[in-house]
Amino acid sequence: MKEVKTTNNYNGVLQKPLNSGFDHNSTTSDLIKGIDLSGKTAIVTGGYSGIGLETVKALISAGANVVVPVRNIEKAKRNLIGLKNITIETMDLMDPKSIDIFAENFLKTGSPLHILINNAGIMWAPLERDSRGYESQLCTNHLGHFQLTARLWPALKKANGARVISVSSFGHQFAPFNFDDPNFEKREYETLQGYGQAKTANNLFIVELDARGRSSNVRGFSLHPGSVNDTDLGRKAPMKLFQQMGTHDENGNIYPEVARKLKTVPQGAATSIWCATSESLNDISGIYCENCDIAELDNGNIEHKYDNPLTLRGVKPYSVDEDNAKRLWDLTQELTGVTFDAV
Repeated sequence: MKEVKTTNNYNGVLQKPLNSGFDHNSTTSDLIKGIDLSGKTAIVTGGYSGIGLETVKALISAGANVVVPVRNIEKAKRNLIGLKNITIETMDLMDPKSIDIFAENFLKTGSPLHILINNAGIMWAPLERDSRGYESQLCTNHLGHFQLTARLWPALKKANGARVISVSSFGHQFAPFNFDDPNFEKREYETLQGYGQAKTANNLFIVELDARGRSSNVRGFSLHPGSVNDTDLGRKAPMKLFQQMGTHDENGNIYPEVARKLKTVPQGAATSIWCATSESLNDISGIYCENCDIAELDNGNIEHKYDNPLTLRGVKPYSVDEDNAKRLWDLTQELTGVTFDAV
């Protein structure tokens, strides 16, 4: 087994850009060029629409076999038609039993899992709860992926060099994780707060997963894909939120000057591919990335303007904090009933 450096990203000590040579304009084609994934297996949640679909296409183009767990089989079949080396399986991130069944079926194949991209997510949704009473954004974006990663751990270890990627968001800056009331049982529900803490959870999960999983040569990365046009991520979001941020007019139309600054889908999926395949990350992980590079810590030194997506960058210290990461890990085990040692 290859020796893995023990440096972790607790408190953001590794959040220093590499000057990778790529940027916000880079596409999946740029990132996958020269990469050979023949004989490798990947799982991409939400891999049948938006940047998830683009991520799947890029991985396949490099020779990978890709498994796509989906809620909507018919939609997935339509969107993935004509693509080779694809396996579609049923799974719902808000249904713990379906996660276990999916993972059990994958483990039965005996295949190692080289790349797990926890890409599926919902944004700015109205208050909904799963069968356990857990808030839907937390459940879909974090709890379900935690359980999935835990159940697939034997296959990740078997790969002897696996990478786990969580598609997070700049939206983590909307809110730290609320350990006192994560499911809005005591406070009024605010969708931005729900989304923010779920994306913060994505980052904290990766920090702790990477610290625990290094002895098994499993590495973790989280990322902001950028503000991307033509996805259905915000399909449940109220228009007034976009209008308050200054991105849309009174009729619900995005301002042309804002639209011009949004990423295309191939640009939005590029950082996922960079995290999954870049050799420059062989010895550095547990990090939050953006624009195909490591993001810098945002200690209030970065000016953000929502009508200029290029300024929406940086990672908040609370979302890479060691104590928060450990505390969230323990709480997530308690909420899910899943013991995940990650060793």
